[in-house]
Amino acid sequence: MTWNFTIVNGPYGGVTEGPAWDGSGLLFTHIPSSRILRFDPQTRGTSLYRENTNNANGLMMDSNGTLFACEGGGRRVVRYESDGSTTVLADGFEGQKFNIPNDLAIDPQGRVWFTDPFYEGAGGEWSHDRSNKELDHDSVYRLDPGDNGNWSITRVTFDTTRPNGLLFSLDHKTLYVAQSGRGPDEKRQLRAYPVNDDGSLGDGEVIHEFGDHRGIDGMVLDTEGNIVATAGNRIGGPGPSIYVFSASGGVIERHPLKVDQPTNCTFGGEDMSTLYVTNGTGLLLRAFTERQGRLAYPA
Repeated sequence: MTWNFTIVNGPYGGVTEGPAWDGSGLLFTHIPSSRILRFDPQTRGTSLYRENTNNANGLMMDSNGTLFACEGGGRRVVRYESDGSTTVLADGFEGQKFNIPNDLAIDPQGRVWFTDPFYEGAGGEWSHDRSNKELDHDSVYRLDPGDNGNWSITRVTFDTTRPNGLLFSLDHKTLYVAQSGRGPDEKRQLRAYPVNDDGSLGDGEVIHEFGDHRGIDGMVLDTEGNIVATAGNRIGGPGPSIYVFSASGGVIERHPLKVDQPTNCTFGGEDMSTLYVTNGTGLLLRAFTERQGRLAYPA
């Protein structure tokens, strides 16, 4: 079945990202303007949800419907409170500032996992200068909530360079990580890491190799355990696409897009079968699919 994508909002100019379904509408970030917008599928209108977000990129709801974000320009991971305030979960590792926190996933224990690549320009003007990079690695981290409201941080990958989207398997025993390099000497892969009982990760396995072509940016799981992902661009290869991978990395489907540089995707709608997609020119697209999304919220 071919998915028919239509533009429902934008273009805003610059990257839209972080689509997150809030139960009745679709939140997404416009990174250059440091805003979170909300699309209402009933009215097809979009309103301002939050501003001054420090170039927020990835968004994620926990099982209670609380919104978390990677604020790339602020080099921090945050929780947005219902009273409009912001709680900082972490803004550095071992005394050094993060790179540019990108995307996140939340497990059933309430732990927040996130990627921290350094993509030039993704955090605002300062991030065009790579000398502002303090850490000598681009890693995935786990944040564990404490009883006193503080969060402890653990580095969980030691082999990643520019990790991007991340996603848990149905049983939360595997963490999928998009290894999304830009340079010719960097890897573009979909990796699967076993999650150990103590929250550490085992050795990662490459389950899909993109070679020279643009790899995965963002991804979401369906209720069958398949990975729905944004990848590709017009420069070469299959072109901008939505892929459906099996849990083992096999390509089940590929849906070409007429717009370039898809950045992220999530499911929404009453039965969670509508796929929303953001892209590099500030668009929001959607398609009605035969698949259903597995999201933490709504359960």
